[in-house]
Amino acid sequence: MQNKDVVVEAVTGSGKTLAFVIPILEKLIRRESKLRKNDMGALVISPTRELATQIHSVFSLFLSSQPSAQHVISSDSSPAEDVQRFLATGADIVIGTPGRMEEFLLGKGRHVVNVKELEVLVLDEADRLLDLGFQQALTRIVTHLPKQRRTGLFSATMTDADAISELVRVGLRNPARIVVKVQTKRVNGKGVALDGKNVGGVIEERRIPANLQNFYVSCSPAEKLVQLNRIIRHETGQQQSSRFIVYFATCACVDYFYRILPSLLPADVNLYSLHGHLPPATRTQTLASFTTDVATPSSPAILLATDVAARGLDVPDVDVVLQFDPPSDPKAFSHRCGRTARAGRKGRAWVLLTGREVDYVDFMAVRKIPLKERRRFDLDGSPTDNSDGQPEDPEVQIALEAMRKTVLTDRTLYDKAVKAFVSFVRAYSKHEASYIFRIKDLDLIGVAKSFGLLRLPRMPELKDAPKDGWQDADMNWSAYAYIDKVKEAKRLAEAEKKPVSMVDIESTKRQRAEQKKVNAAWSNNSSRREEREKRKEKKDRKRKWEKTQLNSATENGTKDDQELDSGEDEEDWEELAREERMAKKVKRGEVSQGEFDKEFADL
Repeated sequence: MQNKDVVVEAVTGSGKTLAFVIPILEKLIRRESKLRKNDMGALVISPTRELATQIHSVFSLFLSSQPSAQHVISSDSSPAEDVQRFLATGADIVIGTPGRMEEFLLGKGRHVVNVKELEVLVLDEADRLLDLGFQQALTRIVTHLPKQRRTGLFSATMTDADAISELVRVGLRNPARIVVKVQTKRVNGKGVALDGKNVGGVIEERRIPANLQNFYVSCSPAEKLVQLNRIIRHETGQQQSSRFIVYFATCACVDYFYRILPSLLPADVNLYSLHGHLPPATRTQTLASFTTDVATPSSPAILLATDVAARGLDVPDVDVVLQFDPPSDPKAFSHRCGRTARAGRKGRAWVLLTGREVDYVDFMAVRKIPLKERRRFDLDGSPTDNSDGQPEDPEVQIALEAMRKTVLTDRTLYDKAVKAFVSFVRAYSKHEASYIFRIKDLDLIGVAKSFGLLRLPRMPELKDAPKDGWQDADMNWSAYAYIDKVKEAKRLAEAEKKPVSMVDIESTKRQRAEQKKVNAAWSNNSSRREEREKRKEKKDRKRKWEKTQLNSATENGTKDDQELDSGEDEEDWEELAREERMAKKVKRGEVSQGEFDKEFADL
């Protein structure tokens, strides 16, 4: 409001959206001249459609007539329709994602939408927008906007290094740096939120809400799904939690476990799936259904999601966040946890770590995100020892058989299982904290068990991995069918093709060997080398014969024998000379290699 650019960092759920919504409305209302229909007064850019929709809903709470806000995302309309709607409504505030806003301002609306009157540009979740994925689109948008404007960068993880390195590119001039800190006092080893009174103790800063309890559980990869199930039972039973968000590493993992978890969880659990590969309309509908679901501890609502649901989303009454896989981008960790304990409410967050991944706790501590250890849950739900060397949980095999039983009902599930497993391994190998998350230290057989695989896929990472404790499912693969009739018909058609007999295989091998022999270079062919050595010996014999001609015997019989030998050696010499001449022609390209081999094949 004092006409300064701002860089704002505040923990999740602290009200950053209101911090730019209200000043934007104030500035537009106080304008001396009213904006025309094709003028834009404010632009808000967010990294995801879901967050753009949420920001629009917050603006709508304050708007009665003017100024008006327009929501620009691909799920609602085409770019041409966005421009038409903008002119028809005379919207003063436009909200959208970088790609769609680029099309709106520099594509269909380039000569229609006037940005000269722009008052405010806001980049929500600015650190994500300034990543390489949005860099080009954002740069083109900022270049197109007037320089005389106010710009605001808002995020829960906008560090000093991020802000300073990007100020010039987004056009900030001497911005005000605003950091809303959360401080706790440590008394007897426990963190307690400060109440404004000076009560002593060690003061420490956190980048997560003060009312958020952050836990981690150390277990083997094979036990992760079992521990996930027990944590849900613990939360619904003892803590009376009813609304959960469970984060996975990839879209394929979410898609697969959405179909598998019903076989492991109680029947009254309501599951929802949200990831970036779903159509926009489906994502919007899923989020709305999960938000409005009347969840209870006896009938909890669980949203399985990727990081597309990590930033900015304000889902009411989320009690627990579970991270089945730590995020590839460490910044996303606090955003995931921040879906609970919002606006002063209490919440709990859990993350499952395996083996060397426990070092991630210290890594997060440096980022001012403390994690408290909780013991693994036993069969009866009670905590058990976390130390290494513990025998494998007996429920792992039970869960594996239950998942395999479900997968065997439809071959499509097997395809999804393999796709999810491969995508997880690839994502793990690309983790930004690669010195902690090392693929060579990961128990891939344990991961395969947690995915309920029927057999191990062929992939380089599994080539040298120890196979101890793994056994493929005992099944008839030829009778394993797709429920989808089109897919099954295609599979059967491929299976009905005439199999290649052993005679055909041997014949093909012989043909390939012969062709390889023909195509082989003359100088590298062993048989050719042997023949050449023989001809060289004959050449040496000729030289010796020529030296002995002057001293040859005069007897007729002996002379006749020498003449006979001479005739044989002369023929060999001429043949050798002819072959050498032909080889030179091959080298010059006058004769083909095939013609050369045909000519001297029997030599």
